[in-house]
Amino acid sequence: MTFSIAGRCAKSGAFGVAITTSSIAVGARCPHARAGVGAVATQNVTDPNLGPLLLDKMAEGLDAKAAIAAVVKDRAHIDYRQLLAVDRHGNSACFSGTRILGTHGVSEARDCVAAGNLLKSATLPAVMTESFARNADQHLAERLLRALEAGLESGGEEGPVHSAALIVHHTEAFPLVSLRVDWDDGNPIATLRRLWEDYKPQMGAYLQRAIDPTKAPSYGVPGDP
Repeated sequence: MTFSIAGRCAKSGAFGVAITTSSIAVGARCPHARAGVGAVATQNVTDPNLGPLLLDKMAEGLDAKAAIAAVVKDRAHIDYRQLLAVDRHGNSACFSGTRILGTHGVSEARDCVAAGNLLKSATLPAVMTESFARNADQHLAERLLRALEAGLESGGEEGPVHSAALIVHHTEAFPLVSLRVDWDDGNPIATLRRLWEDYKPQMGAYLQRAIDPTKAPSYGVPGDP
């Protein structure tokens, strides 16, 4: 049903998630990140409440493993959930309940963690974390997206994926990158790639407009002097 990667850029301190699934609008409920805190993905049979709860625990000082342990303890229906987390120090952790669907797998690494369910191969998450490590010289959004593409190329899910999302949080309370493909009958990851390529050259300008619009480049719209 879903495969994803949560990651941290050790150089910039940014956090992000790339994710895809067979259902609609995965970006509306599964990826979560917070500047200075960490990145989280909630998947399988998703409870979106768990993303903010995990980030809150890490904001309190728990590492990724301890935060997941605290959130899953005695929680109703937790056997249906799959959780990924990366903390501010680059520690990664994952939880997969006993009712995870189909073939599933996890790969925990420094600064990233990947996981999936209903996969064609349980080795897919390892392919994703290996891709993330190989592309350490790239922007975090690019690294995450390349890892997602590598997962698809290595087999992906048992069935077609239909939605995908990419988020990155850096220094502000709002996301530096937040791109979603809510439904695509063809290849939502390819569509997400096109969105990222279009957004990438404008990313800095949108951030500057928020921080200090007097120093921002022209908006380039009709009527803008």
